[in-house]
Amino acid sequence: MRHPYLQPGPLQGWQFLALCVGLFLPQHLFFWLLQVHLKRHGDSRTEVGKYVVYCRRSLERTQQKGERQARPSRMEILSILLRNPYHHSLPFSVPVHFLNNTYQVVSFDASTTVDEFQSRLNQDSGMRKTGLSGFSLYTDDPTGRHLEHCLLGNIKVCDIISKWEQASKELHSGKSENTRTIRLTYKNRLYFSDQIRGESERERLLLAYQTNEAIIAGHFPVNKELAVEMAALLAQVEFGDFGRPFSASGSSQSKSYQTLKQVLDRFYPKHYRRTVSEEQLRQLLQHLSARWSSLRGRSSSECVRIYLTVAKKWPFFGAKLFQAVCVTSSLEPNASVWLAVHENGISVLDHNSIKLLLSYSYKNLMTFGGCKKDFMLVVRHCSGTDPSKDKPTEKLLFAMDAPKIREITLLISSYINSAHQQKAIAHHLSAPALMVAQPISLKSKDLRSKSPPLEHPSKAPTRL
Repeated sequence: MRHPYLQPGPLQGWQFLALCVGLFLPQHLFFWLLQVHLKRHGDSRTEVGKYVVYCRRSLERTQQKGERQARPSRMEILSILLRNPYHHSLPFSVPVHFLNNTYQVVSFDASTTVDEFQSRLNQDSGMRKTGLSGFSLYTDDPTGRHLEHCLLGNIKVCDIISKWEQASKELHSGKSENTRTIRLTYKNRLYFSDQIRGESERERLLLAYQTNEAIIAGHFPVNKELAVEMAALLAQVEFGDFGRPFSASGSSQSKSYQTLKQVLDRFYPKHYRRTVSEEQLRQLLQHLSARWSSLRGRSSSECVRIYLTVAKKWPFFGAKLFQAVCVTSSLEPNASVWLAVHENGISVLDHNSIKLLLSYSYKNLMTFGGCKKDFMLVVRHCSGTDPSKDKPTEKLLFAMDAPKIREITLLISSYINSAHQQKAIAHHLSAPALMVAQPISLKSKDLRSKSPPLEHPSKAPTRL
């Protein structure tokens, strides 16, 4: 578009450029001319000049963080058009949801990576660095399926939103669905028992609510009595002191009845509620009200501490459970089991009782990953107390949904990588100050199956 010499040009042109400079960089000659053009017309006193200043900032960020992978999202375009991005160093913002039904709005720009986004989220919400807390950012599935996707740290947030919107649009025959937007959730992914010493109060609170989700889904073994105790503790955290006593003969329309019913819906295992009659429900509510009333005066942090102390008595606290069916293993064929992935290895649990059946440490894990339509583990059995005397390996196959195969494979990789990183850090700290530790590459591709040199046999597991 032609315009008078030394004039900045129309506003719409600068709005379009504001979107482009966050996507890619022009070739070298044009890049130099663009820098001169932006420097000439940048002026914080005019509306157009403010867009020019923003373009300069965005161009510098693209230089630092690299080009984008996806086109601008609908959210990104509307943000640039509806308000001048000059007034915000981070012009875009989205809510990040926590499992206690709260959220934190986090701002970002066109080049912000997931790592930078999480770092800002940790600062705003009073949490430690991701490597210490074990928390990760998840997005919901654009198809509406009950799936979550853990986000890699080097991907740009704007690319994630754009790809999510595009997938949702394709699902609805090319039409944008304005009622649905991407949902980001922040929760614990890797749990390390030796990292609890420095955890913040916010981390403990969210970990308690995440444990509650496992309990109500039947992924955490509690009897009916303990389930009521745990529900009462979270009721005290969520609502404070219980208002008035509830009797079994009380009206179902009373406020106390409705509050107790809400507590049961949110904090009591679903499989225990399915077979409860109306009379048993009233007795259960009365029992819950008595346990909740006994907590009167206790603070939220104290109840969370008690809750986690009780929950951590289960040996697999912090583990992620995956439902599977045995295909070939030493267990009964076609038996339903849970695969529990935790900091020490992988355990096979009975589906009904959630009791331990088999367990394998990561050092005995040779290969893991998808094998056709199943999930495969190849484990090494050790002879006696001497791990150097190896018995033949065993191949285990489990039938699982494809998204869950990918999720469990990546989770195992993350635990193994974290273990290597912690060992490297410990070795570096114990070495003399004059010695320089060599950097260690722990990318996921290093875990893929390779043929190691014959003179240096590898004991690390490989990922398929």
